Amino acid sequence: MTNDSPETRMTLAKAAAREVARLTSAQKADALNAIADALVANAATIVAANGDDVERGRRNGIGDALLDRLSLDDERIVALAEATREVAALPDPVGEVIRGHRLANGINLEQVRVPFGVVGAIYEARPNVTVDIGALALRSGNTVVLRGGSAAKSSNMALVAIMRDALATQGITPEAIQTVDEFGRDGAKALMRGRGLIDVLVPRGSANLIETVVTESTVPVIETGAGNVHVVLDSTAPDDWAVDITVNSKTQRISVCNAAESVLVLRDAAERLVGPVVAALQERGVTVHGDDTVQTLAQGIVPATEDDWSTEYQSLDIAMRVVDSLDEALDHIDRYSTHHTETIVTTDVRNAERFLAEVDSAAVYVNTSTRFTDGGEYGFGAEVGISTQKLHARGPMGLPELTSTKWLGRGSGQIR
Repeated sequence: MTNDSPETRMTLAKAAAREVARLTSAQKADALNAIADALVANAATIVAANGDDVERGRRNGIGDALLDRLSLDDERIVALAEATREVAALPDPVGEVIRGHRLANGINLEQVRVPFGVVGAIYEARPNVTVDIGALALRSGNTVVLRGGSAAKSSNMALVAIMRDALATQGITPEAIQTVDEFGRDGAKALMRGRGLIDVLVPRGSANLIETVVTESTVPVIETGAGNVHVVLDSTAPDDWAVDITVNSKTQRISVCNAAESVLVLRDAAERLVGPVVAALQERGVTVHGDDTVQTLAQGIVPATEDDWSTEYQSLDIAMRVVDSLDEALDHIDRYSTHHTETIVTTDVRNAERFLAEVDSAAVYVNTSTRFTDGGEYGFGAEVGISTQKLHARGPMGLPELTSTKWLGRGSGQIR
């Protein structure tokens, strides 16, 4: 790829979109399996490039959470390849008939799924996203233009080159996968201003990045959100479920957007649950930022401030508050949540159903960890992101969310 311009890259992707849209389901699956094989075959190259990014990240002090997201090793590369193969095996959404009927005049109408065309993505320090979005875009008949950020530049360049070479081995234009990383911020600006060349833009990363893309883009944006995620421990929460679900939600992986950041404990269960839950979190190195009641019920608590209730820590920190009722818990979530994922631990069916009905988030659970909000866990193979908006796509975005629809009409000479 020559060092031309972001507009040239987007134009090449636009031109390739018609060719990719014509590919059969089998051709797209073969291409993805070729990409998966190439990732494993070139693991040493990827790890070496990623090592440069990680070392630069450490020097720049980007923090443990971002370093975790940035890092690739042989195991993670194999997981990326397996996820790509899973996407290849998924049903192709293109051509699916959503609905249809015959008009009184005899015209047959069908609404079918079609590719968007060109998908743009802006993201930070997440080289796995390069592969995930590339695979999902291709399987759904789209081309893709990627801006992966300076922190993962070496990793992303290596991954894009490997994916493009794999497409070429299958007789598919490598122009279907583009990157504008070389152009830095100008590349991101071009994507956001790429009306007519970019059909939809997906940002993934910090709240600041997402807000910038949403407010500055002239192309349609599917907003993915930060994760100020809540666990509610109801009065009837079993002790073991309360501990296990809270600890897993917080500590299974701390740098991800579906990790719990706040725990709300109903007062009737506070004396029973706060101590064991805090102790279990502290055993795993978590610092608990608690309100006055939490401070009286457990040791080693950092006094919570107002900012703690709205903080997405992405670290071994969590906020904990005792509330008087489920209504107060729901009010707290409504005020501070980023509408990503929330869960309640309860054996009260009425409270469970209220929680499911009244919490306005993309994923709402009863008696399960928040860590399940994930395209892979949902059976999507991978995900473009987790949408916290309400139009078109919400929650983990898989193949159908990368398609639009159009109406097909078949007539026999009818005129109006």
